[in-house]
Amino acid sequence: MSLPYRRKRHELSTLALAAYTVLLLAFVMLPIILVVIVSFSSATYIQFPIRGWSFRWYVRAIEYAPFMKSLWVSVQLAVVATLTGCLLGVPAALALARSRTAFARAVAAFLVAPISIPAIVLGFALLYYLSAAGLGVSFFGLWIAHTVVSIPYITRTVLAVYRSVPESLEEASAILGASRLSTLRHVTLPMIKPGIFAGSMFAALISFDNLSLSYFFGSSSATTLPVVMLSYMENQFDPAIAAISAIQMLIAVAVLLLLEWIYGLDTLVAA
Repeated sequence: MSLPYRRKRHELSTLALAAYTVLLLAFVMLPIILVVIVSFSSATYIQFPIRGWSFRWYVRAIEYAPFMKSLWVSVQLAVVATLTGCLLGVPAALALARSRTAFARAVAAFLVAPISIPAIVLGFALLYYLSAAGLGVSFFGLWIAHTVVSIPYITRTVLAVYRSVPESLEEASAILGASRLSTLRHVTLPMIKPGIFAGSMFAALISFDNLSLSYFFGSSSATTLPVVMLSYMENQFDPAIAAISAIQMLIAVAVLLLLEWIYGLDTLVAA
């Protein structure tokens, strides 16, 4: 095979890969872009292309009390479920990562169960169990259900990061006289920080956008935004649903930008 032919073949493969990447990105981003565009429509129903531009549906979304109330519930729920998931999942990952027993491997595999079981089945099982305990339809029930789903994301990411950390670093800390708590605080936690952050972000986003579990545990005083959005679409189909969806996406992007500004996502990845 001649050099010019191989060079041309390499250029064609690079071009094909670039075209595939662009098409894939367009496939993923196009629905999001269309939702944002429709949210600025002046029409009284969802249509594309839009015939005029207006902020009326953002005003409608903000003035519609169930949207704002459920949005606040979703934010609170994502925060507490993620924090609880970290408190339970990180110690579990640290305990399992260094163990070589079959039992530890079985427990690590079992921790993935909440995300491998269909959400409808998990929601029904949790509702049955929590209702028997008197904690069914309530914010506390939502908290427990979302924590159950959050733990696998946090545990698996921390497990993956911690297993890549050499044991010699912690052994060196112990040899130099550091206590277990000091080693955990100054050696282990800084090294597994990317795993904790990545797992927390996954858990928070999954909680914020979760519909299946929230549908089982929502009440008049504690209902998440996805459930309210579903109920709204059952009765009305105007661009207000696109506006609140755009607000929901804006909050997620704003959190990421805030973390980048305060802490720096690149430092987390490089840690």
